[in-house]
Amino acid sequence: ERHGEGHVLSLESDVLPEYKLQVPETTWWILLHYSPFKAFWDWIILLLVLYTAVFTPYSAAFLLDEHGSPRQRRCGFTCNPLNVADLMVDVLFIVDIVINFRTTYVDHNDVVVTQPGRIAKHYIKGWFSIDVLAATPFDLLIFRSGSDEMATLTSLLKTARLLRLVRVARKLDRYSEYGAAVLFLLMCTFVLIAHWLACIWYAIGFVERPYTETGWLDNLAEQLGKAYNESDSTSGPSVKDKYVTALYFTLSSLTSVGFGNVSPNTNSEKIFSICVMVIGSLMYASIFGNVSAIIQRLYSGTTRYHTQMLRVKEFIRFHQIPGGLRQRLEEVGKKSFSG
Repeated sequence: ERHGEGHVLSLESDVLPEYKLQVPETTWWILLHYSPFKAFWDWIILLLVLYTAVFTPYSAAFLLDEHGSPRQRRCGFTCNPLNVADLMVDVLFIVDIVINFRTTYVDHNDVVVTQPGRIAKHYIKGWFSIDVLAATPFDLLIFRSGSDEMATLTSLLKTARLLRLVRVARKLDRYSEYGAAVLFLLMCTFVLIAHWLACIWYAIGFVERPYTETGWLDNLAEQLGKAYNESDSTSGPSVKDKYVTALYFTLSSLTSVGFGNVSPNTNSEKIFSICVMVIGSLMYASIFGNVSAIIQRLYSGTTRYHTQMLRVKEFIRFHQIPGGLRQRLEEVGKKSFSG
C-alpha cells in the first residue's frame, strides 16, 4: 500500500480511490486537490472560517455603535485590530478563490480533471458566487461613507462570510462515524449558535434603547450601577458586561433553565425569546437527544469486553478450574476481547 508514504492529515477522505494511485498529467500551475499543500491550505481556510463565524457576528452587533463614531473616523481604518484581521481574512479568501480556479476535481466518472477551462467552469457553477460574496471586503466601505445607516448595512453584509460554514459542514460530514468527534462538533455547534443568538439579543436591545427605558440593557445598567448618559457615548455597561450577560441569557434560554434575572421586557425581546425557546427545543431533539446514544457507542466496546470477561469467570467458577489454568484463561480472554 502506498498511502503510508507522505500521509498528510487532510479534510478529504482517508480511503484512497484509484485515481490517487496514478499521477495525472497536469499543465502549468495546476494543483492536485489531494496534494499536501492543498490539505494544509484547507486547514488554514477552516481556521479562518471558524474565526469569522465567531468574530463577524460579534463585530456586527457589539461594535455596531463604534463604526460611525467620530473617534473611529479620526483614528482611521487601522485603529481597530479586528478591522486589520478581517482585511487579512478577506485577502486570504481571495487567494483561496484563485487557488480553487487552479485546483483539480473528480468528475462523475471518477476521473481527475486537470484542464483549466473545465476546472473554472466547474467552480463557477458551484461555490464561486458564495466564495466571492464571503471574500468581499465590506469593512473598507464603512470608512468611505459617513452615514451611520451605511455602516450598519455594511456590518450586516459582513455576515455573508458565514456562508462558508456550509462548505465546512460538508467536509466534516465524513467524520460522522467517529463518536468522540461528533460529540465535540455537536457541543461546538451549540455554543456557536448561542454566541450568534447573543449577538442578535444585544442588537435588539441596542436598537430599541433610544425609544424605551424598559429594555434589558437599561435594566442591566441599573443593576450594575452604570447608568446611560446620552451626552457621553462611553457611559453604560462595558462591552464585556453586555456580551457576558447576552450569552448568559441565550444559554439559559436554550437549555430551558431561565433563572429570570435577565428577562425580556419589550415586545421585540419577547418575540426573540420565543424564537430562542423554539430553537432550543429543536436543538434538544437534534443534538442532546443523540448525546446518550453517542456516549453509549463510545463505551460499547468496554461494555462488551466486561460482558465477555464475566462469562469467562463464570465458566471458570462453574468448572472449578485450577489456579494456574484459570490465570492463563483470563489472560487469553483479556488479549482476545481487548483486541
